[in-house]
Amino acid sequence: MNHGKSLRKLGRTPAHRRALMRNLATALVLNERIETTLPKAKELRRVADKLVTLGKKNSLHARRQAMKYLMPVNRQESGNAQKTSAVHKLFEEIAPRFENRHGGYTRVVRGRKNPEGKRLDARRDGDGAQMAIIEFVEEELRQAAPKKRKRRAVKRVAAPAQPEPMEASAEAAPAEETPAAEEAPAEETKE
Repeated sequence: MNHGKSLRKLGRTPAHRRALMRNLATALVLNERIETTLPKAKELRRVADKLVTLGKKNSLHARRQAMKYLMPVNRQESGNAQKTSAVHKLFEEIAPRFENRHGGYTRVVRGRKNPEGKRLDARRDGDGAQMAIIEFVEEELRQAAPKKRKRRAVKRVAAPAQPEPMEASAEAAPAEETPAAEEAPAEETKE
């Protein structure tokens, strides 16, 4: 029975699972898109949404909670500098994007992409694990392409088309005669 399964254990001990989620969350904040297995991506979605909610609060306490969760990344600088930059990016770049959005900050897309951006199959070569891409949702994409409603132009055109030609032809005929009459005397005066 599957009652009470509140989280995926991912075949790891609780400490290993927590470290894995912290590493994945840090990578997602720094890169804004990562490729991982589907169960890890679905579990990371919960963690990432909570981190963005902390970023939207933008208080000192929320910033300290995010610093506590995100892992230090050892690159050229010291680990603390990279950790601060991940928190800084979360609070200054990522969270303001979702100011008007209430949840659902990430998207999980099944499959993976090669370096050219072409979509490959959803299975990893080595062990056949189902792969997924998790990324932050882009708000600009929705605003740039709104859906257009299709109008029924046939009914609107068919009804007014019948009475208008009769009236238009009666009005158009005298309008054509008056310019012709004006043109004829103008030609006579030239000769």
